[in-house]
Amino acid sequence: QATFERGLELHAKVTVFAEGCHGHLAKQLYKKYNLRENCQPQSYGIGLKELWTIDEKKWKPGRVEHTVGWPLDRHTYGGSFLYHLNEREPLVALGFVVGLDYQNPYLNPFREFQRWKHHPSVQPTLEGGTRIAYGARALNEGGIQSIPKLTFPGGLLIGCSPGLMNVPKIKGTHTAMKSGMLASEAIFSRLINENVQSKTIGLDVQEYEENLKKSWVWKELYAVRNIRPSCHTILGVYGGMIYTGIFYWILRGMEPWTLKHPGPDFAQLKPAKDCTPIEYPKPDGKISFDLLSSVALSGTNHEHDQPAHLTLKDDSVPVSRNLALFDGPEQRFCPAGVYEYVPLETGEGSRLQINAQNCVHCKTCDIKDPSQNINWVVPEGGGGPAYNGM
Repeated sequence: QATFERGLELHAKVTVFAEGCHGHLAKQLYKKYNLRENCQPQSYGIGLKELWTIDEKKWKPGRVEHTVGWPLDRHTYGGSFLYHLNEREPLVALGFVVGLDYQNPYLNPFREFQRWKHHPSVQPTLEGGTRIAYGARALNEGGIQSIPKLTFPGGLLIGCSPGLMNVPKIKGTHTAMKSGMLASEAIFSRLINENVQSKTIGLDVQEYEENLKKSWVWKELYAVRNIRPSCHTILGVYGGMIYTGIFYWILRGMEPWTLKHPGPDFAQLKPAKDCTPIEYPKPDGKISFDLLSSVALSGTNHEHDQPAHLTLKDDSVPVSRNLALFDGPEQRFCPAGVYEYVPLETGEGSRLQINAQNCVHCKTCDIKDPSQNINWVVPEGGGGPAYNGM
């Protein structure tokens, strides 16, 4: 456009990649340097979150509530959080996380979240309150089994980019900060080394990964490594809870084995013909809400004439495969209403319409698309959700 200005070209001996979950640069690095050769596929969850102001009489600053399971079935990993924030006003942050290795293509994470808010232990807290913000983001849930090689010539990965989140705690800020500290210390040590002569060859700072594996970060992630994959037994989430009670709370993760994930999340979907459609209650506009009014609270905005940041590798795949086999799961797993199937002008058949202006940059489509046909890249600068206080 007329306002285009070419970016600066920066040259560095080491570039630190800290893109967060499923970064669009990191996924290219994995392929270029074969960083995932000796680890399991990453597993993800979609986290949906709202911020509410509530009746001050119900506000209990510092209170933390976590649940697991309901309203999901026993074969679908997921749970909730409800935090009473210790701020100047009666605020609560609440959300629901659904594992993206779910099998039923009719499952709708957003509507599961809205249904959860009507549970008798949650609804009374929200009654009389006002929802002021909404957002969504993918989370790394693979644990230590899914962490790739962290260094390569000229760069390294830190934080949630490789997946350093403590899954049962839904917490990764502390491990991300520590990984950044260890990375900077290792890089600084190499840069001041008098033996480094070349000004152009990128440094492979392997000491960073070595130091991370000696730190409390690795110890913490190792202790919880089996909690998430333990939900893949015949007992489902119930089996995972039993396993966690025995091997984590009693043995503190010291069991001599490491469980495996079943495979990439996108490969777990079953054909629609083998699954039962899920009937969701209509939102009441007080506790539960529709999708588009929720997206409006995210402050999402993209310039209408910018290049699309959601692209299809093959335009025919959504209808010929996703709609035909899985009844178009992208119109349900997206928490922003980006994807919808609309009738063709001829009146026969459908086509996939991409409402890229709604995108909240959660990356779920890139992860869960059963055909791996959607490619998410960053949009034009400044576009996306404007999260305030989230």
